Amino acid sequence: MIDEELMIQLEDNECLLADGYDSALIGISEGGNPVAVYDSDKCIKILVEEEKMSYEDAMEHFYYNTVGSYVGEKTPIFIIIYE
Repeated sequence: MIDEELMIQLEDNECLLADGYDSALIGISEGGNPVAVYDSDKCIKILVEEEKMSYEDAMEHFYYNTVGSYVGEKTPIFIIIYE
């Protein structure tokens, strides 16, 4: 479930969201141009589990169709979290 305060911040800053990746949404960037921030690994997991793609197909789809899409200055960013 998406945090209500995060959604308010995203709406207030007119951030664009990536369709189908709600559970991978992890925050909003700071600075002069705030944008939605997603966890790349969670996005790929969504494609594998919900869209029934193989891991390889999910990776290709995600990096080509999602990360590779630019829709203006409010385009979301995708990060890799190293723990």
